[in-house]
Amino acid sequence: MTTHDALALITGDHDPELAARLTDELVAFNDAATGAAGRGTLSVKVTDADGELIGGLTARTWGGVCFVELLWVRPDSRAGGWGGRLLRAAEAEAARRGCDRVTVSSFTFQAPDFYRRHGYTETGRTPGPAGHEDVHLVKSLAPTSR
Repeated sequence: MTTHDALALITGDHDPELAARLTDELVAFNDAATGAAGRGTLSVKVTDADGELIGGLTARTWGGVCFVELLWVRPDSRAGGWGGRLLRAAEAEAARRGCDRVTVSSFTFQAPDFYRRHGYTETGRTPGPAGHEDVHLVKSLAPTSR
């Protein structure tokens, strides 16, 4: 039996070792609970002729779902369609990995309309900072029958 006097509760900044351990523990639990596997990470980026970043996307995949984490395009390149190209490339890679859907969250001051234009459907909202909301969206990658 553990006594509370011997325990330590520590609060601080990001702890990479703790994050890695929690990830390993939760992945093992989730895989055992669902039978799903195949956890991975995914990135897509575009650079200019000088190697400078124009935009990029990061995501993770697991259990047939692609979870978009970050998508950013440099302000001077946003009218060039790079966001859509990054998103389509990630969707294609997710499908290649066996994912049948993609999820993303975007604050109301960011780009929920961008995702809607690309076939994403809103599934809910969470209150966010300064009166804004975090919009949760999903898109099916399953082929449609015609």
